[in-house]
Amino acid sequence: MRQISSLLQGLARSLSVGRDRRGDGGAGGEGKAAAPAVLRSSGTVWGEGSETFAAVCSRRGEKGTNQDCSIVWEGFGCQEDTIFCGIFDGHGPWGHYVAKAVRDSLPASLLCHWQEALALASLIDGGEKRLSDCRFDLWEQSYAAACAAVDGELRRSRRLDAVYSGCTALSAVKQGDLLVVANVGDSRAVLATAADSDGGGALAAVQLTVDFKPNLPQEKERIKRCNGQVYCHADEPGLYRVWGPGRDSPGLAMSRAFGDYSVKDYGVISAPEVTQRRITSRDQFVILATDGVWDVLSNEEAVQIVAGTPERGKAAKRLVECAVRAWRRRRRGIAVDDCSAICLFFHSPPS
Repeated sequence: MRQISSLLQGLARSLSVGRDRRGDGGAGGEGKAAAPAVLRSSGTVWGEGSETFAAVCSRRGEKGTNQDCSIVWEGFGCQEDTIFCGIFDGHGPWGHYVAKAVRDSLPASLLCHWQEALALASLIDGGEKRLSDCRFDLWEQSYAAACAAVDGELRRSRRLDAVYSGCTALSAVKQGDLLVVANVGDSRAVLATAADSDGGGALAAVQLTVDFKPNLPQEKERIKRCNGQVYCHADEPGLYRVWGPGRDSPGLAMSRAFGDYSVKDYGVISAPEVTQRRITSRDQFVILATDGVWDVLSNEEAVQIVAGTPERGKAAKRLVECAVRAWRRRRRGIAVDDCSAICLFFHSPPS
């Protein structure tokens, strides 16, 4: 119970003293940050009390305002070995505002629900041992509650019109050797894992999330049960969207999102898919990126780009730059999408 009390006190400290950190430059940007830091722009962050290191980059496309945004919160919940990373992709006329609203509210809501779940679990027979056995269950439960709460707040907001606007949300919590990934929408998380137990050898790309498109069988089934429709327009072959029945409203090119209340009654949900992975010496880094990156780069290409960047602090920037060049080379005549990425490294670089 003493541990739970300290964690609850840590929540208050974390929400009040976690300082905003803007992107730092520097050669490689691997200077350590003192005290819990929250990064809401391109830049780098060291994980206090661990070997984790995050590099972040976002680049506006050719469609107007950059509707992508991100956050890295090291020392999440005032736990030295815990870091939160999230990337958000807005769409619709107010998508950039919706994305920022979700970015600013989801981490704190998740933290509150996790602390509550932790406190309740500690009261059940088993105490500390049971807590160590159900860490993922607590995160999964907390993510589900937090996403529902944030989407509900957004619906009730008088400041934001999210009827025809919304955003995706991809986030990860690394707590010790546990990596928890939660996905709402069509952004993607890809893990780079080595062939050898010491982290050497060729790197393989392991996709950790599902791109929630409307034509996925389980997503399409849910949408149809709710009287929604899934189809492509003749001028958008291969691009499936969710449509309301008999309504001349904008179609949504994903099956899960925050906001988008014009189609929320027709099977679009904000429930996250939450998965876990135990990080070993083989696992080197994870990439969280918006669909602007994955539309033009394969998982394997992205892993090789990041692994081949000499200075880790520049890895996300190089990945985004490669994606932008790929748009212009592979999709000529199509406006470049916003491209954003977080590269979270698990271990210190070899000396």
